[in-house]
Amino acid sequence: MTVTEARPATVVRAEQETAAHHHAPNRWVWLAAWPVTAVFVLSNAATPLYTVWQHAIGFSKGTLTVIFACYIAGLLGSLLVSGLASDRLGRKAVLLPALLLAVVACVVFATATSVAALMIARLLTGIAVGAAVSAGMAAVTDVAGAHRKPLAALLASCAMVFGAGLGPLASGVLSETLPGPTVTVFVVEALLLVTAIVTVLRMPIARPATRGSGSWVRIPGVPKGYGRHPMLGIAVFAPGITATSFVLSLGPALLSGLLGSSSRIIAGAMAFGMFLTATAVQFAVRSMNRRTIMLMSAAGTVLSMIALVSAVHLASISLLIASALLAGAGQGLGQLGGLSLLNAHIPAARLAEANAALNVGGYLLAGVLPVTAGYLSDAVGLPTGTTLFGVALMVLALLGGVIVGLPAYRAVR
Repeated sequence: MTVTEARPATVVRAEQETAAHHHAPNRWVWLAAWPVTAVFVLSNAATPLYTVWQHAIGFSKGTLTVIFACYIAGLLGSLLVSGLASDRLGRKAVLLPALLLAVVACVVFATATSVAALMIARLLTGIAVGAAVSAGMAAVTDVAGAHRKPLAALLASCAMVFGAGLGPLASGVLSETLPGPTVTVFVVEALLLVTAIVTVLRMPIARPATRGSGSWVRIPGVPKGYGRHPMLGIAVFAPGITATSFVLSLGPALLSGLLGSSSRIIAGAMAFGMFLTATAVQFAVRSMNRRTIMLMSAAGTVLSMIALVSAVHLASISLLIASALLAGAGQGLGQLGGLSLLNAHIPAARLAEANAALNVGGYLLAGVLPVTAGYLSDAVGLPTGTTLFGVALMVLALLGGVIVGLPAYRAVR
């Protein structure tokens, strides 16, 4: 089935009715991306603080990656519901509860004195992020309208990676320069989330014309005949986001091993640089075709893993930073390519669910591989665990590039 074939009348009707509301000023297209940014600030704000909690509570690298994976679990669980609920009930109905959960996560983080509390906070964060990557990104597209879809894909994707990078940088700086390192960070983030709640309440966006029927919990999917679009996005997005997830979970431990320093500002700055690269590269390539962008994503992730393995064996901080920046480029390009592909081809009435499907595929790998690497590092040492992770992800990124390069993809460019 091609993208030009007839679609269900209910889908076409929903798109036509929604289109009537697509007259929001340009400033609202940018403002609509703010809730996504605010939630993603929280997603990685804990990264520089793990060493503080490790010292205060006492837990291994394996446990650290499990705490990180609780976020993935919450996110994946959220994606089973949030995309579908957003398409049926509206973006606001999903975003507002998610933002409130994010505020609760801030409170739990700020008062955490145990591994269990950190796991709960990460789980709540994951649930909020799941709503942001499905309902939040779809809201940006809805506000933008059909004539600004490329801008919507760019802003939604950049909001995600910029927030993900701003979180650890702000966390590192605030925790090193102000009292209460694990409290101040989350008080500031809670205030940012309150502004995001106000933004959502005022967002000029219509409720869906149709509610749909059937189960409210299901594996996110796309209409029949559109399956290859999220599949192609996942092929490059999954390795990219797995590379950045590794840097976020075990990057501070690698920095400590290579530098002999546990500076939270350095750890936060490296994560910020990674996601700043992810943001900048998307603006740089926005005029290129999607196939080229996605092939560049695969190449960036492969080069990142080569730099990572080299950094560990040569004890080179420069190569470690290069690996982080290349990982950011790999995720940013894969994310932009995948979101653009969905925005261009998936009917508006199923867009949030399609966004959820893309992220389920990406975050599944991002949850499994870093946790495996964490426990391997506890068993055989950080250098060996990192090497095995790097080689495995390199192979997956190469495979993703091959899939995107297949002639069949040219039909959906």
